Amino acid sequence: MIFNPVKNKIRTRLGERNGLAALMTIVIICLIVFTPLAIILSSLAYELNLVYSKLQHNDTQFPTVVASLFAHLPGWARSFLADHNLDSAQQIQQQLSDAALKGGQYLAGSAFLIGKGTFGFTVSFGIMLYLLFFLLKDGPYLVLLILESLPLSSYVKQHLFAKFAAVARATVKGTVAVALAQGALGGFAFWIAGLDGSILWGALMAFLSLIPAVGSAIIWVPAAIYLFATGQLWQGAFIVGFFVIVIGLVDNILRPLLVGKDTRMPDYLILIATLGGMEIYGINGFVIGPLIAALFIACWNLLSGREHAGNTDEIDEEFIEEAKNSRNE
Repeated sequence: MIFNPVKNKIRTRLGERNGLAALMTIVIICLIVFTPLAIILSSLAYELNLVYSKLQHNDTQFPTVVASLFAHLPGWARSFLADHNLDSAQQIQQQLSDAALKGGQYLAGSAFLIGKGTFGFTVSFGIMLYLLFFLLKDGPYLVLLILESLPLSSYVKQHLFAKFAAVARATVKGTVAVALAQGALGGFAFWIAGLDGSILWGALMAFLSLIPAVGSAIIWVPAAIYLFATGQLWQGAFIVGFFVIVIGLVDNILRPLLVGKDTRMPDYLILIATLGGMEIYGINGFVIGPLIAALFIACWNLLSGREHAGNTDEIDEEFIEEAKNSRNE
C-alpha cells in the first residue's frame, strides 16, 4: 500500500508495463530502505563493540555515577540493593561485565546456529522480495477478487476497503515517520551532549518510540540522570529540555497529524489500539491494533446508519481498470 502509488507512476512512464514497473519498485525499495538499514546496523555493531570494550577495561564513569546516586538514595533503597549484592559500583559493573562476557561466549559457542539463522534469514528475505514483486504486480487484481467474493453490497465493500487502506497506510507512514524523527533527533541530541554511542541510542529510541506515551523516555531519562550525577549539568539540562520540548512536539503533533488525520480516530483510541495490538501481536501490533479498531468503527457506523451509500454503488472504476491491467500482464 505504501509503494503501490510509486509503482503506478513508474508503470505510466513505462507505457503500462506492469511487471517491469513492479521490478523497478523493488529496486527502489532496496535502495531507500534496506541499504540505509544495513549501514545503520553496521554502525550499531561497531558501537556495541565499543561499549563492551569500555565495560571490560573499566573505561567509564560508571563508579562515579553509582556512588553519586547511592549517596542520594533513601536507607530502604540502599538496603534493598545490598541484599541483592548491588551496593557498590564495582559489584554492578562486574555483574554487567560478566553478563556481557557470558553473552559473547554464548554467541561464540553458537556459531553454527548463527550461521544457520543467517542462512534462514537470507532465504526468508529472498522469499519476501519474491512475494513483494507479485503483490505489487498482481495486488489490485487479488484485492478485486476478494471484494467480489464478499457477500456484501458494493458500497459496503468499497467503504471497508477504503478504510482498511487508509488506516494501514497512515499507521505505517505515521509511525515510521515519528520513529525516524525521534531516533534521528534523539541521536543528534546525545551527540551534542557528548554521550558515547549516539547512533546506538538513537536506534533504540526509534524502536521504543513505537510505544506511545512512554517511548524514548526509557532511554533519555536515565541518560539525563547520568549526566546530572557526573556533574555535567548543562548537558543534562539540555537533554531534559530538548526531549521534553522538541521530541514531545514531534510525538504529540506529528503522530496525530499523520495517523489520526487519515484514520479519523481520536488520539486516545490510537494509543489504546496501539498498546493493545503490540501486547497481543508483538511488533506487528502497531499496525494491526489501529487497523482492527478502525474497521470496528467503520462497521459500527455502517450498521448504525451513520454512513450512507450516497451516489456510490460500484467499486471505483479506476481501481477496477488497474486490477485488469495487472491481470493482463
